[in-house]
Amino acid sequence: MHVPFTIKAKDKLARTGALHTAHGIIRTPAFMPVGTAATVKAMTPEAVKSTGADIILGNTYHLMLRPTAERIAKLGGLHKFMHWDGPILTDSGGFQVMSLAKLRTLSEHGVTFQSHLDGATYELTPERAIEIQHLLGSDITMVLDECTPYPATKEQAANSMRLSMRWAERSKQAFTPRKGYALFGIVQGSIYPELREESCDALKSIGFDGYAIGGLAVGEGQEAMLSVLDYTVPLLPVGSPRYLMGVGKPDDIIGAVMRGIDMFDCVIPTRAGRFARAYTDEGERNMRNAQYADDAAPLQAGCPCPACTHYSRAYLHHLFKAEEMLGPMLLTWHNLTFYQQLMQGLRDAITGGRLQAFAQEFFVRYHTQSCDGDDKS
Repeated sequence: MHVPFTIKAKDKLARTGALHTAHGIIRTPAFMPVGTAATVKAMTPEAVKSTGADIILGNTYHLMLRPTAERIAKLGGLHKFMHWDGPILTDSGGFQVMSLAKLRTLSEHGVTFQSHLDGATYELTPERAIEIQHLLGSDITMVLDECTPYPATKEQAANSMRLSMRWAERSKQAFTPRKGYALFGIVQGSIYPELREESCDALKSIGFDGYAIGGLAVGEGQEAMLSVLDYTVPLLPVGSPRYLMGVGKPDDIIGAVMRGIDMFDCVIPTRAGRFARAYTDEGERNMRNAQYADDAAPLQAGCPCPACTHYSRAYLHHLFKAEEMLGPMLLTWHNLTFYQQLMQGLRDAITGGRLQAFAQEFFVRYHTQSCDGDDKS
């Protein structure tokens, strides 16, 4: 492997370890804050680092449109461009082409689409996706795939998955191996066990540094998602990192870790922070809710983030009611801290052989109150 992966402890199917990349070590299980356009929204790189994050995610689709991968390369690469000195994983753009792009035309060669920004036409092939990620200097590069929409018939899912597997082989051929830099394959196949198995077999025959599970968190629901993990994860190489793409909520992450997943990314904590939603040990809070207008307590006692150590719930409520930009900044900082503390708790629990107890304790606290709901002021 070009990026050594060390498994340090196991608790049933869950494991904790370290992935060694060119720009540093990633402690697993790991949650990657999403920095789609070379920035984690409302956060400086220093603030992101302070939450405990080892790695962030960037995106091929967005960066190829603006400012372009070539421009970033001329300016010294993505790490220098955004002032982040840790590892970066870049998604190859397949999901964004499906969800954002206009007039998408799919072929064996690749995908032609119109930009959601200005309607300009672009082509993304497996080779071009790898080239862009090389120009960015990504520590972990993802193969180009078609993110199969949900729901899909078995025939649709099979055709989509097999195209992705052919693209995966071309992505591997285009990738330049070097120490500290990894290429991950992506398992597809929708909710069909035999298709997921066929996809795993194809990827293992090609050979990758790590294996992602894609095509989930697209509307299938948690029960179906966890079911896919139940029969897919055991098919993946034990000694390679496993990445569940686009997931998720705290419950999803814990359930996936218990099934052997090592890496996650999701926009939920940053997006929630921008819309006054706070994740706490006692569940979600809507900071626009009138019940916080006179609440002098910290958002969450014991949380080390600035939102909790320096400000009250009443102040956070005020910032959102006044539409001050500091509100989204502080709540994003808190949510990312909450997620990183969750990951540290999971790592510690696996090391101590008490993951089941940790999960039960978390769920009891987290579900003691329901989400605050809509603004009532």
